[in-house]
Amino acid sequence: MLSSMKLFGTWKTRVSPGLYVTMGAVLLVVAACAFAGMSAPQFSNDQGGSACSDLPGYAALKNALAAATAAETSGLNNQMWATIVNRDGVVCAVAFSGANRGAQWPGSRAISAQKANTANAFSLDASSSSNGSGQAAGLALSTANLYSAVQPGGSLYGLQHSNPVDTGVAYAGPSASYGTASDPMVGHKIGGVNVFGGGLGLYAQGHQLVGGVGLSGDTSCADHNIAWRVRNLLGLDHLAASNSLPAVGGVSGDPARPDNIIFDITANPNGGTGVSKSGFGHPTCLNTSGSADLHPVQP
Repeated sequence: MLSSMKLFGTWKTRVSPGLYVTMGAVLLVVAACAFAGMSAPQFSNDQGGSACSDLPGYAALKNALAAATAAETSGLNNQMWATIVNRDGVVCAVAFSGANRGAQWPGSRAISAQKANTANAFSLDASSSSNGSGQAAGLALSTANLYSAVQPGGSLYGLQHSNPVDTGVAYAGPSASYGTASDPMVGHKIGGVNVFGGGLGLYAQGHQLVGGVGLSGDTSCADHNIAWRVRNLLGLDHLAASNSLPAVGGVSGDPARPDNIIFDITANPNGGTGVSKSGFGHPTCLNTSGSADLHPVQP
């Protein structure tokens, strides 16, 4: 730095005032970069490890996923992938159940991250309410709640084409790190919108929305059920009414399970996509069971 400034001083009398200012700015940037250590990746203020400090880490997700997958036998009874994102959509943890990363559908890793991003991106808490607008108690929407709404003629048609997955994040290597504590997605924004079961918003105590969890690897109905179990095991399903807080809103019609999957689709007499009475219904799946009896959410 001192030698640079000395050199700068020797040039001072040979250059115009404008170039003098420009060169000074360049040298200051170079010096700042040297002190910052540019060899390491630089993250913006909502990315990197510190962005996930208030959420469960890899070990907690891995343990919850193993327990939830073992408890749920609906669908195909497959092994699973799970992802947690924070409120900014930054991936905080990725895990799989089973003996190795080949014990599940490989495509489900990116889908689990997409589901986590979607549930976080389209859920709200009470902080959304101000100046007469927003949701006074919050509004939790699972990815299962979005299926009918995005069909042709639905109230959210086209949503599934917004916010695309960042493929550079989803498919970064090495593959040997997938589903480990050093999964390459961790610390980066994944993006993506998914519109079938398996994604849920994460609500901390006080009904604060802190991110989302996504599960994939089985039928979408089983994915939803396992995600529900994982969220409960992580202690991030605080949506029920308490003495001081009203229940977080939802579209399920069940205040004990506000963002639960809804099975109310009937055949369309005109053909094509079935009709959901609520507008937020989800198709049944192979060996669908247990969704109505999932744990009630916590206060």
